[in-house]
Amino acid sequence: MALVRITHWIIVLSVLGLLVTGTGILVSHPRLYWGETGGVGTPSLIDLPIPFIIGPSVWNRPFHFLFAWVLVLTGLTYMVGSFITQHFRKDLLPAKADLRWNRIVGVVSDHLRWKRREADAASTYNVVQRLTYLAVVFGLFPAILWTGLAMSFGVTSVFPILATALGGHQSARTLHFACVVLLLLFVIVHILMLCLAGFWRSVRTMITG
Repeated sequence: MALVRITHWIIVLSVLGLLVTGTGILVSHPRLYWGETGGVGTPSLIDLPIPFIIGPSVWNRPFHFLFAWVLVLTGLTYMVGSFITQHFRKDLLPAKADLRWNRIVGVVSDHLRWKRREADAASTYNVVQRLTYLAVVFGLFPAILWTGLAMSFGVTSVFPILATALGGHQSARTLHFACVVLLLLFVIVHILMLCLAGFWRSVRTMITG
């Protein structure tokens, strides 16, 4: 489906931009806190093993927001289009029979043994892929958006509950970092699965249909 392919690649580029600019912001203060406040001289929750580099946050932050809005608008387009075309129901919603524990364990076992799927089966998502994609679309990405907005004092001055519900601005920053780590793990596993199915063939399919 053209909509899925187009939005997929725009999301890929925007996530890549967010990761690059987000790293630039993080290295300006690679410490994570819990609560409302935190800074140099106060106890930190996690000290990331990277050095302080003062400066990158200044020029990375505007681009980070730009990529974030591209991701949000593209994601909304994808979700609305997927509901209209029934992409979620046809391609992502698992069948009731597939939700049996032994079926899920079997799929995970095949992946762990690096077992290549048959051509017909590889053209559709298995139950683990469907559940994972649904979790990312309806769980992880909204969590990243929420925690990202909760770090903005401008946004929370109007909607303070975004930050207070998470425990404060610094808590939101820590949770935002945790969500991004989960997203990175998803991307790594996703790429490994593409390699198992045939990387270039899968990429070509996502470009040409």
